[in-house]
Amino acid sequence: MSKDRGQKAAKKPAATTAKEKKAAKREKNKSAAALLNNRK
Repeated sequence: MSKDRGQKAAKKPAATTAKEKKAAKREKNKSAAALLNNRK
């Protein structure tokens, strides 16, 4: 049980960082798309 709890606790911060990375990717894609649209 203690091992599972430790793994879950370690996974939670990783999940949040993954979500943050996805959000950052979306923002980058949006800015890149805006630049492409402006070039057109």
